[in-house]
Amino acid sequence: MDGRAASQTITDKIPHLLAANIELVVLSGVSGLKDTRFAHHQLWCALPAGLRFELRHVLQRRWGKGLVYRVLLLLASVLMLPFMFFEKLLKPIESSWSWWISAYLKGRALARHKPFDLIYSTGGAFAAHVAGASLKRATGTPWLVEVHDPLVAPGCDPSTPHNAQEREQARIEELICRQADVAIWFTQQALDSARLRHPQLGNRGHVMLPGVDQPFATLPPYALGPKMVVGHFGSLSAQRNLEPFFKALELVHQQAASSLEQLEFHITGGPLDELSAAYLSGMQPEVKAVVKHFGRLEFDPETGLSGRQQILQRMRSSDVLLLLHGQEPMCAEYIPSKMYEYLWMQRPILATVHHNPQMADILRGLGHTVVNQDDDVAAHLASQLLQLHTQWAGQGLPDSGQGSPYTTEVAVGQLLGMLQGLPALQRK
Repeated sequence: MDGRAASQTITDKIPHLLAANIELVVLSGVSGLKDTRFAHHQLWCALPAGLRFELRHVLQRRWGKGLVYRVLLLLASVLMLPFMFFEKLLKPIESSWSWWISAYLKGRALARHKPFDLIYSTGGAFAAHVAGASLKRATGTPWLVEVHDPLVAPGCDPSTPHNAQEREQARIEELICRQADVAIWFTQQALDSARLRHPQLGNRGHVMLPGVDQPFATLPPYALGPKMVVGHFGSLSAQRNLEPFFKALELVHQQAASSLEQLEFHITGGPLDELSAAYLSGMQPEVKAVVKHFGRLEFDPETGLSGRQQILQRMRSSDVLLLLHGQEPMCAEYIPSKMYEYLWMQRPILATVHHNPQMADILRGLGHTVVNQDDDVAAHLASQLLQLHTQWAGQGLPDSGQGSPYTTEVAVGQLLGMLQGLPALQRK
């Protein structure tokens, strides 16, 4: 799915896997586009809650969000409502959970025709890992797991979950730590926490920073404009919202109103969350005027650019890139995938980081600015904004001149190295 981090993480690996002479057969959901470079089977969820979730994306891609989309989705929802009620009553967890059933059945059918050397589950949605574990049990095929976000939040006791979703995710983490031949997490702290909960994981657990390959064959030139543009790209939520940055803009207005007049804040990548929208609505007109919300960018038929390509161009043209880490315990074990794209832009990054030394070290090591969430975030953001504006108004904010060492190509090399020790693959 264009612009979705979970899809991007695996899609970007595919050229490198193909170049390594690996034959791919991919099972995915139906929400994204079908790949034509290899056997790609798009599967619907087996049960109605997931079906409705996927149907929203499929109908929206086909009809947009207009009247046809709303009518068709309403009709489908009415027809599925009784079945969805019983499903949620029996299994009150994320709606896509039943996709594993479809993936398992398709994987078993494919394996009967031609056995596989490796099962590779990556997510994102935990249904992929349940399907991978089931296929390993049924076929004896080695299983590689790639866990994008921690399944158990830091500080949570998996033996006393608060709800069915937490219980299921804790069960799946235990399943991975017991049965996976190779298990990968995207931060060192996420691996350390999983290993502490499940010592049996041992040396089968690994860390791999997913990275992003250089997005431009030739880096577009950066041009200094009449105002310093701070750009934020990506999704927002109650735990990752713009309220601290909006407060920082208000402080800049109080301390140096003339600086605020030379600043614009561009928001790209989806709707505002409720907290951000509520705070924005109550801001002074002079401060609100510098905020420009562009929403999510979709494929542009006039230019032929995908939403992701348009966003990359806007990132590159920004004077400063704002990276929000979030404010929940999970952030200690999570690095936003957006960071890896930002690092290629060669523009200054202003980041908030929550209890994640690994992320802070990466950014500081490449010359970027980090504001810790433990600090007075708004005041520190305002201070850094004023410093950046002073530089911008003086000698400007030139490109860093350095690319990113965190690439998908490097990640795939690490991944293939992890498979070297598997006896089942060594015999091939």
